[in-house]
Amino acid sequence: MSALHEQAVIPVADPEAFGAVRSAIEAAFSSNRVKDFLKAIGRAGLRIRDFEQALRRGLLGAATASEYDRLGPANQGMIRELYLASLEKVAPELRAEFSKLYAYY
Repeated sequence: MSALHEQAVIPVADPEAFGAVRSAIEAAFSSNRVKDFLKAIGRAGLRIRDFEQALRRGLLGAATASEYDRLGPANQGMIRELYLASLEKVAPELRAEFSKLYAYY
């Protein structure tokens, strides 16, 4: 017996704020900016998975934290998921170069 799992579609309550935060994450992980973003994470003494800390310290842009705060819990979860998925798509050579940021300890 096989059942397909279909993820529920969560409506975006504030498309403007959601789009702003999504754009900031996409920009940080874009091929021409990701190395600088990883360097900033390292200088801040954070691990790459510390999304909330990176956000609060302005590493994703000065206004991004306030835009994120406008979102409801479900939409914030979607943003965190996008961030985590984005960090896993970083090129292997950059992940190796910044291995301390990606470490699980």
